[in-house]
Amino acid sequence: MVQIAPTFAELASISAVVLGSIGLGGGLYETLLVDPKWPSNPGIVQPSRGGINRGRFWGPIHTLYELALVAATWLVWSDGRLRWWVVSALIIHLAARAWSFAYFIPKALWFEKLGDLTENQKRAARAWTRLSRCRPVLQFASILTLCGGVHALRVA
Repeated sequence: MVQIAPTFAELASISAVVLGSIGLGGGLYETLLVDPKWPSNPGIVQPSRGGINRGRFWGPIHTLYELALVAATWLVWSDGRLRWWVVSALIIHLAARAWSFAYFIPKALWFEKLGDLTENQKRAARAWTRLSRCRPVLQFASILTLCGGVHALRVA
């Protein structure tokens, strides 16, 4: 019998792919458009000065993505072939999040509160933006791994 309707595991996995892709889009937007400009114009990322409030996007999108990843992990856990894909995506994402919580988020909050930057602070900001380019790569790896799991679900 051919399965037409998606299973809960497929829905959770596809939801995670979609939410992760939205996060990837946000990461690319910041990396390509915001990060090259804000070290020389910090008001761009300082909500108190009319700049963007990155937390309004990143808080909800990461929370939703993580919930979808956990749901997908739980729903595919009994299938060893599929579990590897989803758990790998979760591990990649959690590694990126750990790096964010250890370095990127505290530094971003610090930059948001500074006002105009000194030359040393501008150098630190440029270093932050260079390192931050790795985050969309990790997000892409997580999504690509999930896509492998969705494909395995469809052909299983």
